[in-house]
Amino acid sequence: MQREACHDFVKKRGWIIAEEFVEKGISGYKVSSDNREAMQEIKKAAIRKAFDVLLVFMFDRLGRRDDETPFVVEWFVKNGIEVWSVVEGEQRFEDHIDKLLNYIRYWQSSGESLKTSIRTKTRMEQLTKEGLFVGGTPPYGYKLCKLGRINKRGFEVHDVLVDAREAAVVRMVFDLYCSGKMGTYQIAQYLSKQGIPARSGN
Repeated sequence: MQREACHDFVKKRGWIIAEEFVEKGISGYKVSSDNREAMQEIKKAAIRKAFDVLLVFMFDRLGRRDDETPFVVEWFVKNGIEVWSVVEGEQRFEDHIDKLLNYIRYWQSSGESLKTSIRTKTRMEQLTKEGLFVGGTPPYGYKLCKLGRINKRGFEVHDVLVDAREAAVVRMVFDLYCSGKMGTYQIAQYLSKQGIPARSGN
C-alpha cells in the first residue's frame, strides 16, 4: 500500500525514481538508524548526490525515536536532500517553528510506539493468565493443539494443553527437588540414566 502510494505521488510530480529501499521486520522505534542497513545505504547515496528527494509514505517510516529521528531528517536536508512524505508533504527547516514541528512529530511517534508496546505486553500477560497460547515454544509439560478457537482475524489458533508424558516428568522433578533428595545437576543425570531426554533429544 505504501509503495503504491509513493509511486502515484512520484508520477503526479513527474519525478524519476532513482532507487527504492524497503525494510521488513525492522522497528523504527527499537532499532537505531545507525543499525538499520537501509538507512545507512540511503545516507551513503545522499552523500554521493545519487538523488535529490527522499520520499516516504509517512515521516515515521524514517524512525520513531524522539532522541534521534528529528536529527536524521535534518541531516538529509542539510545535505541538500528534500525530505517528503506522501501524507504530510515536505519537511522544511526554514525557521525555529519548522524545527519544533519536526521534533514534535517524532516525540508523538515515539509516544505512540511506547503506548502500543504497553498495550501489547498487557494483553499478552492477560492471555497467558487465561491459559491461552501467545506464541513461541510451549513450556515443557505442555503441548499445542487446535481446538477450534478463532482469533479476531478469523484464523484458527493453538491452545495449550497438558502433555501427559512430559507432565509426569515434571512431577518427578518437582518431587525429587522439593524432597531435598537431589539438586538440579543430579536430577539431570538421573533423568538421563532413566532414558528421559529433553525435547532436543539430549
